Amino acid sequence: MADIMSVEFLEKRYGNVQAVDKISFGIPEGICFGLLGPNGAGKTTTIEMMEGITDPTSGQILFRGRPIEPSFKKKVGIQFQHTSLPEFITVKETLQLFSAFYPNPRPMAELIRLCSLDDILNRDNQKLSGGQKQRMLLALAIIPMPEIVFLDEPTTGLDPQARRNFWDLVRGIKAQGTTVVLTTHYMDEAQVLCDLIGIMDHGHLLELDTPDHLLSKHFQGALVRLPGREIQAENLDDTMKQLLAEGADLTGLSIHKPDLEDLFIKLTGSTLRS
Repeated sequence: MADIMSVEFLEKRYGNVQAVDKISFGIPEGICFGLLGPNGAGKTTTIEMMEGITDPTSGQILFRGRPIEPSFKKKVGIQFQHTSLPEFITVKETLQLFSAFYPNPRPMAELIRLCSLDDILNRDNQKLSGGQKQRMLLALAIIPMPEIVFLDEPTTGLDPQARRNFWDLVRGIKAQGTTVVLTTHYMDEAQVLCDLIGIMDHGHLLELDTPDHLLSKHFQGALVRLPGREIQAENLDDTMKQLLAEGADLTGLSIHKPDLEDLFIKLTGSTLRS
C-alpha cells in the first residue's frame, strides 16, 4: 500500500530546544495512524508541521510522494483540540455556512449521516454537549471531502459512551477511504482505532508498527503484579510455581495481559498523561 503522506528527516528547533529531531516515517493510504507521546514529546509539533501550520527547520514533508504545495490545503481536514463555534446559530446553519466556503462540499445529507447529526440539527451551537460538539467539529473537518484528516485528541473530556460513539464515526470515515491521523491520550482508543502507531519521546520516534506487532515485540506471556513488584512471565505456570516455592506473599496478586499502556510506560518511563 502506497504512502499518502511521509516525513523525511523532519526537524524542528526553537532556539536551543530540539522539539523534533530528524524523524522519518510514512503513512499508508486508507489507514488510521496514531502518533502518541507524553507531553513535550514533539508529537503536536510534528502534526502541526504535517498540517502545514508550522514550518520545519529542516527535512521535508511529502504528500503522495511530492512536497506539499498550497493545493494541499484543499485535500486535508483538521479537527483541532480546541475550536470555538459561531454562537446563536444552529448546527444546520453552521454546516451550511462552512459548506459555502468550498467549491465542491460534501453533500449535506452525507455529512449528517456520517457524523450522526440528525438529532441536533436545530440546536444552537452553544447548547451542544461535549460529545455533540465533537461530532459537529468532525463534520466540519470532512466538509471538503479531504483525502487525509487530522484529529487532535478528539475525545478528551468525553464520557465513555460518547467516546465509543465517536470511535464509530471515525471507523465510518475510514471505511470511505479517508486516511485518519490521530493523536490521543487514551491507550484503549489507540488500540481500537489505529492500524499503525508511532511513539515519540524527547523529539525522537521510538517505535513505529502495528499495535499487535509492538506488543509481541516487547512482551511475552503475561505481567504478574504484586504490591511493589512486577514480573514479565513468559511461562505463567513456571512463574507461579517459583513464587510459591519462594514463599512469596500472593496477597494482591493480579495477572495482566500487556497492552499499549504497558508498552508506553516501558518505552517512555511515564504514563501518557504525564
